[in-house]
Amino acid sequence: MALRAVIASALALGGLTGCSEYDADDVRYATGYGSHHPLAVVGYPTTGSLGITQEVVWQIADGNAGELAGLAYHKEDAGPPEKTAENWISAFGKGARGKVTAEFYDEGSVRQAVVLYFHDTGQIKQIQVVARNGGNKDSWGVVMAEPDPKAAVAVLPWIPKNPGELGSKTTS
Repeated sequence: MALRAVIASALALGGLTGCSEYDADDVRYATGYGSHHPLAVVGYPTTGSLGITQEVVWQIADGNAGELAGLAYHKEDAGPPEKTAENWISAFGKGARGKVTAEFYDEGSVRQAVVLYFHDTGQIKQIQVVARNGGNKDSWGVVMAEPDPKAAVAVLPWIPKNPGELGSKTTS
């Protein structure tokens, strides 16, 4: 009788998950979303640019260099993203575990500048997210070309000290 119940439960679970519209990436995203502080948003992200930005912050917070490097948008001259991932985690890990605001600049259908404000540490980090293959939610990456730790923490002169000061528009 117990064996029959186990088999019936396994078949029911398999049938439910087999008919589900959710895949492993959706489950991973939902788990990440539920395991981290909410990301405050300023500006106008797309679904894809917001999703990749959340993933970047979560991987930095969790110290997952391999997962973070896996989010990289590969550029020919950027070198391997693993060193950049290590630099970002070392520099911003503590801040990423607290309150973070992401400001999305300009129009983001294929590329978007994002400034991350780590409130607990007072740090600021600008990243560039890029759409691949038409820009659907699953095809975004982050430019990871900062193998030098000093470059990883550099703040560009146009970046404001507080979110929203430029109206989410770059000055260039």
